[in-house]
Amino acid sequence: MLSLSLKNRKITTSLPAFVMGIVNATPDSFWEQSRGGTERALKLIEDGADILDIGAESSRPGSDYVSQEEEIKRLIPVIEQIRKESDIPISVDTRKKEVMKAAFEAGADILNDISALEDDEEMVSYCASIDIPVILMHKRGNPSTMQNHTKYENAFDEVNSYLSERVQFALNNGIKKDKIILDPGIGFGKDLSANVNLINKCGLLCEGQYPVLMALSRKTCIGEITGRPVEQRLAGTLAFNMISVQKGATIVRVHDVAQTVDTLKILDYSNR
Repeated sequence: MLSLSLKNRKITTSLPAFVMGIVNATPDSFWEQSRGGTERALKLIEDGADILDIGAESSRPGSDYVSQEEEIKRLIPVIEQIRKESDIPISVDTRKKEVMKAAFEAGADILNDISALEDDEEMVSYCASIDIPVILMHKRGNPSTMQNHTKYENAFDEVNSYLSERVQFALNNGIKKDKIILDPGIGFGKDLSANVNLINKCGLLCEGQYPVLMALSRKTCIGEITGRPVEQRLAGTLAFNMISVQKGATIVRVHDVAQTVDTLKILDYSNR
Protein backbone atom coordinates (compact mmCIF):
# COMPACT_ATOMS: atom_id res chain seq x y z
CA MET A 1 0.00 0.00 0.00
CA LEU A 2 1.52 3.31 -1.10
CA SER A 3 0.91 6.45 0.94
CA LEU A 4 1.55 10.15 0.41
CA SER A 5 1.52 12.78 3.18
CA LEU A 6 -0.44 15.96 2.56
CA LYS A 7 -0.79 18.82 5.05
CA ASN A 8 -3.36 17.26 7.36
CA ARG A 9 -3.98 13.80 5.92
CA LYS A 10 -2.48 10.89 4.06
CA ILE A 11 -3.73 9.40 0.84
CA THR A 12 -3.18 5.77 -0.10
CA THR A 13 -3.54 3.51 -3.10
CA SER A 14 -3.55 -0.27 -3.41
CA LEU A 15 -2.23 0.02 -6.98
CA PRO A 16 1.50 0.14 -7.79
CA ALA A 17 1.39 3.94 -8.28
CA PHE A 18 -0.79 6.98 -7.72
CA VAL A 19 -2.50 8.33 -10.84
CA MET A 20 -2.32 12.10 -11.28
CA GLY A 21 -4.75 13.45 -13.87
CA ILE A 22 -3.81 16.52 -15.89
CA VAL A 23 -6.15 19.50 -16.11
CA ASN A 24 -4.75 22.34 -18.20
CA ALA A 25 -6.50 25.65 -17.58
CA THR A 26 -4.64 27.06 -20.57
CA PRO A 27 -5.41 27.78 -24.22
CA ASP A 28 -2.08 26.41 -25.51
CA SER A 29 -1.16 23.14 -23.80
CA PHE A 30 0.27 20.67 -26.32
CA TRP A 31 -2.53 18.06 -25.95
CA GLU A 32 -5.77 19.83 -26.74
CA GLN A 33 -8.00 17.33 -24.96
CA SER A 34 -6.28 18.08 -21.63
CA ARG A 35 -7.51 21.66 -21.75
CA GLY A 36 -10.52 22.51 -19.68
CA GLY A 37 -11.77 23.20 -16.19
CA THR A 38 -14.22 21.69 -13.74
CA GLU A 39 -15.95 19.41 -16.24
CA ARG A 40 -12.67 17.76 -17.23
CA ALA A 41 -11.57 17.54 -13.60
CA LEU A 42 -14.77 15.76 -12.53
CA LYS A 43 -14.42 13.33 -15.44
CA LEU A 44 -10.88 12.46 -14.35
CA ILE A 45 -12.12 11.88 -10.79
CA GLU A 46 -14.81 9.57 -12.17
CA ASP A 47 -12.13 7.76 -14.19
CA GLY A 48 -10.17 6.99 -11.03
CA ALA A 49 -7.61 9.77 -10.56
CA ASP A 50 -5.96 9.89 -7.11
CA ILE A 51 -4.71 13.45 -7.59
CA LEU A 52 -5.49 16.28 -10.01
CA ASP A 53 -2.68 18.44 -11.37
CA ILE A 54 -3.96 21.81 -12.54
CA GLY A 55 -1.79 24.18 -14.54
CA ALA A 56 -2.54 27.65 -15.82
CA GLU A 57 0.79 28.30 -17.53
CA SER A 58 1.85 25.97 -20.33
CA SER A 59 5.38 24.59 -20.06
CA ARG A 60 5.38 22.80 -23.42
CA PRO A 61 8.55 23.32 -25.50
CA GLY A 62 8.53 26.76 -27.09
CA SER A 63 5.89 28.22 -24.78
CA ASP A 64 6.15 31.59 -23.04
CA TYR A 65 5.52 32.27 -19.39
CA VAL A 66 2.39 34.20 -18.35
CA SER A 67 1.85 36.72 -15.57
CA GLN A 68 0.83 35.65 -12.08
CA GLU A 69 -2.36 37.67 -12.49
CA GLU A 70 -3.31 35.64 -15.56
CA GLU A 71 -2.42 32.36 -13.83
CA ILE A 72 -4.59 33.21 -10.84
CA LYS A 73 -7.47 34.30 -13.08
CA ARG A 74 -7.38 30.97 -14.92
CA LEU A 75 -6.69 28.74 -11.94
CA ILE A 76 -8.72 29.79 -8.92
CA PRO A 77 -12.25 29.40 -10.36
CA VAL A 78 -11.40 25.83 -11.37
CA ILE A 79 -10.11 24.92 -7.90
CA GLU A 80 -13.11 26.53 -6.21
CA GLN A 81 -15.55 24.61 -8.40
CA ILE A 82 -13.76 21.30 -7.83
CA ARG A 83 -13.84 21.89 -4.08
CA LYS A 84 -17.62 22.20 -4.23
CA GLU A 85 -17.75 18.65 -5.60
CA SER A 86 -14.74 16.75 -4.27
CA ASP A 87 -11.95 16.62 -1.69
CA ILE A 88 -9.52 14.99 -4.14
CA PRO A 89 -5.94 16.22 -3.61
CA ILE A 90 -5.13 19.06 -5.98
CA SER A 91 -1.61 19.76 -7.21
CA VAL A 92 -0.87 23.16 -8.76
CA ASP A 93 1.67 23.45 -11.54
CA THR A 94 3.21 26.87 -10.89
CA ARG A 95 6.54 28.57 -10.23
CA LYS A 96 5.12 31.60 -8.42
CA LYS A 97 4.53 31.98 -4.70
CA GLU A 98 1.53 34.32 -5.04
CA VAL A 99 -0.16 31.86 -7.39
CA MET A 100 0.46 29.00 -4.96
CA LYS A 101 -0.81 31.11 -2.06
CA ALA A 102 -4.06 31.90 -3.88
CA ALA A 103 -4.42 28.26 -4.90
CA PHE A 104 -3.77 26.93 -1.39
CA GLU A 105 -6.33 29.33 0.06
CA ALA A 106 -8.82 28.07 -2.55
CA GLY A 107 -8.20 24.46 -1.54
CA ALA A 108 -5.05 23.15 -3.28
CA ASP A 109 -2.78 20.63 -1.54
CA ILE A 110 0.48 20.19 -3.47
CA LEU A 111 2.99 22.39 -5.30
CA ASN A 112 4.30 21.09 -8.63
CA ASP A 113 7.20 23.43 -9.44
CA ILE A 114 9.04 22.91 -12.73
CA SER A 115 11.78 25.23 -11.44
CA ALA A 116 12.39 23.11 -8.31
CA LEU A 117 11.89 26.19 -6.08
CA GLU A 118 14.41 28.29 -8.04
CA ASP A 119 12.24 30.84 -9.87
CA ASP A 120 10.60 32.52 -6.87
CA GLU A 121 12.81 33.00 -3.82
CA GLU A 122 9.77 33.27 -1.53
CA MET A 123 8.27 29.94 -2.61
CA VAL A 124 10.27 27.64 -0.36
CA SER A 125 9.56 29.49 2.88
CA TYR A 126 5.88 29.76 2.02
CA CYS A 127 5.53 26.05 1.31
CA ALA A 128 7.44 25.22 4.49
CA SER A 129 5.11 27.45 6.49
CA ILE A 130 1.97 25.70 5.22
CA ASP A 131 3.58 22.23 5.30
CA ILE A 132 2.50 21.00 1.86
CA PRO A 133 4.22 18.51 -0.46
CA VAL A 134 6.46 19.97 -3.16
CA ILE A 135 7.37 18.35 -6.46
CA LEU A 136 10.91 19.28 -7.54
CA MET A 137 11.54 18.92 -11.27
CA HIS A 138 14.71 19.06 -13.35
CA LYS A 139 14.85 21.15 -16.49
CA ARG A 140 17.37 23.20 -18.42
CA GLY A 141 16.64 26.86 -19.13
CA ASN A 142 13.00 27.72 -19.70
CA PRO A 143 10.36 26.19 -22.00
CA SER A 144 11.10 28.62 -24.83
CA THR A 145 14.78 27.57 -24.98
CA MET A 146 15.13 24.21 -23.25
CA GLN A 147 15.15 22.05 -26.36
CA ASN A 148 18.29 23.85 -27.52
CA HIS A 149 20.17 22.23 -24.62
CA THR A 150 19.55 18.49 -24.74
CA LYS A 151 23.00 16.87 -24.70
CA TYR A 152 24.50 15.28 -21.58
CA GLU A 153 27.67 13.37 -20.82
CA ASN A 154 25.67 11.32 -18.31
CA ALA A 155 22.02 12.32 -18.09
CA PHE A 156 21.22 10.35 -14.95
CA ASP A 157 24.23 11.63 -13.00
CA GLU A 158 23.57 15.26 -13.95
CA VAL A 159 19.85 15.13 -13.20
CA ASN A 160 20.48 13.21 -9.98
CA SER A 161 23.07 15.76 -8.86
CA TYR A 162 20.73 18.68 -9.56
CA LEU A 163 17.78 17.09 -7.76
CA SER A 164 19.99 16.18 -4.79
CA GLU A 165 21.02 19.84 -4.51
CA ARG A 166 17.41 21.02 -4.71
CA VAL A 167 16.33 18.47 -2.10
CA GLN A 168 19.02 19.77 0.25
CA PHE A 169 17.90 23.35 -0.42
CA ALA A 170 14.32 22.40 0.42
CA LEU A 171 15.33 20.59 3.61
CA ASN A 172 17.56 23.46 4.70
CA ASN A 173 14.63 25.84 4.32
CA GLY A 174 12.10 23.92 6.32
CA ILE A 175 10.46 21.50 3.87
CA LYS A 176 9.99 18.16 5.63
CA LYS A 177 11.51 15.05 4.09
CA ASP A 178 8.11 13.34 3.77
CA LYS A 179 6.84 16.31 1.75
CA ILE A 180 9.41 16.05 -1.08
CA ILE A 181 8.66 14.40 -4.45
CA LEU A 182 11.11 14.17 -7.37
CA ASP A 183 10.45 14.57 -11.11
CA PRO A 184 13.34 14.00 -13.54
CA GLY A 185 11.62 16.25 -16.10
CA ILE A 186 11.17 13.97 -19.09
CA GLY A 187 11.26 16.13 -22.23
CA PHE A 188 12.49 19.25 -20.46
CA GLY A 189 15.84 19.91 -22.12
CA LYS A 190 16.57 16.26 -22.90
CA ASP A 191 16.98 14.18 -26.03
CA LEU A 192 15.58 10.69 -26.54
CA SER A 193 18.62 8.93 -25.11
CA ALA A 194 18.53 11.02 -21.93
CA ASN A 195 14.79 10.49 -21.51
CA VAL A 196 15.05 6.71 -21.83
CA ASN A 197 18.02 6.61 -19.47
CA LEU A 198 16.03 8.51 -16.83
CA ILE A 199 12.95 6.33 -17.25
CA ASN A 200 15.04 3.20 -16.72
CA LYS A 201 16.76 4.60 -13.62
CA CYS A 202 14.00 6.75 -12.12
CA GLY A 203 13.78 4.75 -8.91
CA LEU A 204 17.48 5.38 -8.20
CA LEU A 205 17.15 9.17 -8.02
CA CYS A 206 18.47 10.51 -4.70
CA GLU A 207 19.17 6.90 -3.68
CA GLY A 208 15.49 6.03 -3.73
CA GLN A 209 14.73 8.10 -0.63
CA TYR A 210 11.85 10.09 -2.14
CA PRO A 211 8.74 9.35 -4.19
CA VAL A 212 9.30 9.82 -7.92
CA LEU A 213 6.72 11.31 -10.26
CA MET A 214 6.97 10.47 -13.95
CA ALA A 215 5.27 12.75 -16.46
CA LEU A 216 5.48 10.87 -19.74
CA SER A 217 2.02 11.29 -21.16
CA ARG A 218 2.00 11.60 -24.98
CA LYS A 219 5.42 13.30 -24.98
CA THR A 220 7.75 13.77 -27.93
CA CYS A 221 10.02 10.89 -26.90
CA ILE A 222 7.12 8.50 -27.44
CA GLY A 223 6.54 9.98 -30.89
CA GLU A 224 10.24 9.63 -31.71
CA ILE A 225 10.13 5.92 -30.94
CA THR A 226 6.72 5.07 -32.43
CA GLY A 227 6.48 7.63 -35.24
CA ARG A 228 3.02 8.56 -33.93
CA PRO A 229 1.55 12.07 -33.61
CA VAL A 230 0.43 13.24 -30.18
CA GLU A 231 -3.17 12.07 -30.62
CA GLN A 232 -1.94 8.50 -31.31
CA ARG A 233 0.51 8.10 -28.42
CA LEU A 234 -1.74 6.49 -25.83
CA ALA A 235 -0.35 2.96 -26.24
CA GLY A 236 3.22 4.21 -26.06
CA THR A 237 2.37 6.25 -22.97
CA LEU A 238 0.85 3.27 -21.20
CA ALA A 239 3.90 1.14 -22.01
CA PHE A 240 6.37 3.74 -20.76
CA ASN A 241 4.32 4.37 -17.62
CA MET A 242 4.28 0.64 -16.84
CA ILE A 243 8.05 0.48 -17.30
CA SER A 244 8.60 3.54 -15.10
CA VAL A 245 6.49 2.06 -12.29
CA GLN A 246 8.39 -1.21 -12.55
CA LYS A 247 11.60 0.85 -12.27
CA GLY A 248 10.43 2.64 -9.13
CA ALA A 249 8.07 5.52 -9.99
CA THR A 250 5.25 5.98 -7.47
CA ILE A 251 3.20 8.68 -9.23
CA VAL A 252 2.33 8.85 -12.93
CA ARG A 253 1.04 12.15 -14.31
CA VAL A 254 -1.27 11.42 -17.24
CA HIS A 255 -3.89 12.76 -19.62
CA ASP A 256 -5.67 9.39 -19.90
CA VAL A 257 -6.66 8.37 -16.39
CA ALA A 258 -9.05 5.45 -16.99
CA GLN A 259 -6.61 3.65 -19.30
CA THR A 260 -3.74 4.22 -16.86
CA VAL A 261 -5.76 2.81 -13.96
CA ASP A 262 -6.50 -0.30 -16.04
CA THR A 263 -2.81 -0.69 -16.87
CA LEU A 264 -1.84 -0.46 -13.20
CA LYS A 265 -4.52 -2.99 -12.26
CA ILE A 266 -3.03 -5.46 -14.73
CA LEU A 267 0.47 -4.78 -13.43
CA ASP A 268 -0.71 -5.25 -9.85
CA TYR A 269 -2.51 -8.50 -10.63
CA SER A 270 0.46 -9.93 -12.52
CA ASN A 271 2.71 -9.32 -9.50
CA ARG A 272 0.53 -11.20 -6.99
